[in-house]
Amino acid sequence: MSDNSMPLDSQIPAATCVLVSGGSRGLGLAITADLISSGVKVACFSRSLTPEIQHLAEKHPQLLMAGSVDLTDSQRLKGFVTEAEERLGPLDGLINNAAIGQDSLLVQTSEDRISTIIDTDLTAPLLLTRLFLRKVFIRSGRARILTISSLCSQRGYAGLTAYSAAKGGLEAATRTLAREVHGRALVNAIAPGFFASEMSSVLGSEQLATIARRTPTGRLVESTDILPVVRMLMLERTNINGQVLTIDGGASI
Repeated sequence: MSDNSMPLDSQIPAATCVLVSGGSRGLGLAITADLISSGVKVACFSRSLTPEIQHLAEKHPQLLMAGSVDLTDSQRLKGFVTEAEERLGPLDGLINNAAIGQDSLLVQTSEDRISTIIDTDLTAPLLLTRLFLRKVFIRSGRARILTISSLCSQRGYAGLTAYSAAKGGLEAATRTLAREVHGRALVNAIAPGFFASEMSSVLGSEQLATIARRTPTGRLVESTDILPVVRMLMLERTNINGQVLTIDGGASI
């Protein structure tokens, strides 16, 4: 057996308590609800709590803890993570989902806006991942980490330069971190194509319809296309590691 091989008894176990950023709406909400339906405990946070996530938390108080936390507020975030572990138990899964979008050419984007996008979409997820891993490693545990990236990191789309740069950075970090943790965590990313969401709404219905027509499957990506892959990477026995899985209906081919 090579030094890099993992014996069968050292497989990374399924995640049982997952931290989800941006879990109150859109894809994050769908992921949270899907994990709960699988019996997984979830601590999710976002800048503001929607009625949907509050209802879900009231319905599943033993499985879900939801909080209003800004991803870039490191002190508040540390407190939330500590509270989550006290209430739900040790975290062994992380899904980096929170992000802000962009709808402006780089030359028309202010310096402050660029900094905000990079801070929120790249720096903050890296700091959250560091916080999460430190807690996991202190107790000699193992974990699964999943980052929601974007097709924008692989293909050029006008008006999304800073956003694409941040997502590309996260994909590079995914590959590198998978080597750094040396088998103590499975680290992967999913890069969805365009799907109907608050973030993609800036493109307009006509542009989204054009994207759908050019996609081999003839439709935009939906959250139901992504959830099975999330479940696989977080819950199933797998040796997938350091990968970025593209889910776009073939739009990138």
